[in-house]
Amino acid sequence: MDNPQDHPGPQAAVADAHEHEHGSPVVRGIFIVCGAAAFVLAVAGAFLPLLPATPLFILAAACFARAHRPFHEWMLGHRWIGPMLHEWHRHRSLPYRTKIVAIVTMLASFGFSIVVVQPVWARAALAVFALALAVWLYRIPSRDGPSRR
Repeated sequence: MDNPQDHPGPQAAVADAHEHEHGSPVVRGIFIVCGAAAFVLAVAGAFLPLLPATPLFILAAACFARAHRPFHEWMLGHRWIGPMLHEWHRHRSLPYRTKIVAIVTMLASFGFSIVVVQPVWARAALAVFALALAVWLYRIPSRDGPSRR
C-alpha cells in the first residue's frame, strides 16, 4: 500500500520547483547577470578554443537554478547542452568525450598564449595554470570513459 507521504500534493510540487531560487530579488538579479555572462562566454567558448564552454555552461545553469528556474529548465532541456548538464547534476561527472575535447582545446589555446607572451615568468605561470586546470578537469569522473584498472 502506498504511503501518502510518498506522493506530495500540488502545493509541494510548486514549492519544490522554486526551492532553489534565492529569496532576495537583488541576489536573484546578481545570479541572473552572472548566469547570462557565463552563458554568453560558454557559447563563445563553443566556437573559440580560448574559453572552456563546459564549465561555463555548468556555472550558468547553477546561477539560473538560483535565480530563475525557467532559464535553468530550458538549459536542461536543450538538445546539445542538456545531456551534459544532466550528467553533471545527476552524477557529478562529465561525458568522457566532452572532457577530452575541453582539455585539448584548452591546452591548445594556452599553448598559443605561452608562445605569444614575452616575459618568462608569465609563460611559466600560464604553463602551471594550464597544467593544473587540465589535471583538475581530467580528474572529474566520467561514467562512459575507459575503465581505470
